Amino acid sequence: MGGVRVRAMRPGDAERVLAIYQQGLDGGDASFETAAPAWSAFDAARLPAHRFVAVDALDRVLGWVAVSPTSTRAVYAGVVEHSVYVDPEARGRGLGRLLLGALVASTDAVGVWTIQSGIFPENTASLALHARAGFRVIGVRERVARQHDRWRDVVLLERRSPVVG
Repeated sequence: MGGVRVRAMRPGDAERVLAIYQQGLDGGDASFETAAPAWSAFDAARLPAHRFVAVDALDRVLGWVAVSPTSTRAVYAGVVEHSVYVDPEARGRGLGRLLLGALVASTDAVGVWTIQSGIFPENTASLALHARAGFRVIGVRERVARQHDRWRDVVLLERRSPVVG
């Protein structure tokens, strides 16, 4: 990978993480969101133990992955929803696979039994990445919400841990 490694996300990564997030949102097929949140909101919504960045040899952030709890109910403590974003200039180099690998290892280690995500069907690269990482399609939420005056479907995916649950 030419000096690329994965490490824990740090507060000092905020600017690059949010910039990469915004680039993904600007592409139109990453999320219903249109603007990356302030760091305080991003930080508050994601579990600190499961945030990783892919960095180059100069420690420049090229991509990130993080999870949010799906519910505050105790019975769902082992279920998280994740997001993974890679800088457009760094795509096609296996960074998404590295980031998902780090995420899977960290969640398996603490008893998370399900990682889930919703992906637009047009985002074929992300769907392929997730399939290679062991995610399976659960179903499609048809016309679940509007984005830019257009109804969008969302493909629901999950990865069930083979070591938890």
